[in-house]
Amino acid sequence: MVNFGRLEKFIEIPEAAKVLLTTPEKATTLSINIKLGPNKVLIYNGYVVYHNVVMGPAKGGVRFASNVTLEETKTLAELMTYKCSLMGIPFGGGKSGIAFDPKSIPDFERMALIKEYVRMIMADLLAGAYVPAPDLGSTPLDMAIIYGETHRPESVTGKPPRLGGLPGRREATGRGVSTIAGLACQAVLGKEVKDATIAIQGCGNVGSYTADFLYRKGARIIAISDISGGLYAKEGLPVPEIFDFVSRGNLLSGYPSDKLQRVDNPSLLTLPVDILIPAAVEDVITEKNARNISARMVIEAANGPTTPKGDEILSQRKVPVIPDILTNSGGVVASYIEWRNAKSGNQTSAEEVYDFIDGKMEKTFQQIQGLTKEHKTNFREGAYLLSVSELVSAMRERSWI
Repeated sequence: MVNFGRLEKFIEIPEAAKVLLTTPEKATTLSINIKLGPNKVLIYNGYVVYHNVVMGPAKGGVRFASNVTLEETKTLAELMTYKCSLMGIPFGGGKSGIAFDPKSIPDFERMALIKEYVRMIMADLLAGAYVPAPDLGSTPLDMAIIYGETHRPESVTGKPPRLGGLPGRREATGRGVSTIAGLACQAVLGKEVKDATIAIQGCGNVGSYTADFLYRKGARIIAISDISGGLYAKEGLPVPEIFDFVSRGNLLSGYPSDKLQRVDNPSLLTLPVDILIPAAVEDVITEKNARNISARMVIEAANGPTTPKGDEILSQRKVPVIPDILTNSGGVVASYIEWRNAKSGNQTSAEEVYDFIDGKMEKTFQQIQGLTKEHKTNFREGAYLLSVSELVSAMRERSWI
């Protein structure tokens, strides 16, 4: 994930720090077994990883998916370490997951599974060592179950607002992406985002709210897609109508598109636009298609949408890439506000949340931009330079190194 060799051309990274940042502090495999009746037992594997907690308690979502693995959980926990450090949030990197298809079992069994997962890590939750949140496959209602078991509002974030959750939390990641898109459009492309054409791959929580916020800023969203395919209109898509359609649980393949064109996901990635925003899954820009990317700039809203080989090709072609650890950090910033409010008793409106996210994003973007100019490097390396520098300083202050 981090190329320490390249970063050491610009900053000093002690060997001890590299060891601490390449090895998870804690990686636990759980066997979650629940007896539901005389002849029915649920058995699922679960994983909890704390990558590095020098900045604070491990923070990271709990993922529900049949293909969850320990290695994936380690990678995502590591990503959270750098993301929290980059944004100046007092959290370390963590992640957890349960290997099951959340749509495959009834609600009662799902609740029993979550409660048993909580019981197995209860000591860490009560101590504040790990603070989970929603992730792929999990929801605010699942976080409410965790809260119901711990009885401590600061033990989990992403709860429903009436249960101590945060207004604006659901929209937070998309808000952050749209803010970075506006800043990068000005700084890199030399134009306002309202004058930009944008294609978004992904119409889930992140992609749909990104499209909504950018549309409100006047941007022309000419393409958007989900797992079923996408929609395209050179003059711009009717984003509010599409947002309403998908928010009711529909796939874009069912959207009435008499006046719109259909576009598949591979074709969307190569559309000639100002900004391409991959907001769906990892590894969609690879060495196979990176040479065909026609966008003037790529803004990574998903985690790891660009492979190392794809990134290298884009760099050679001088296509700027704004990295995921910056772009999609709005969610963890909002989680921090919710966690802080739960500990203090404060309440925050959605608009206040958006303003806080915007301020954090703008400050961090400017810091990264300064590093790219100082060291004549790209935005990804600039982001990791800032993040690793903060982590190394924190290690020194805590006498870890």
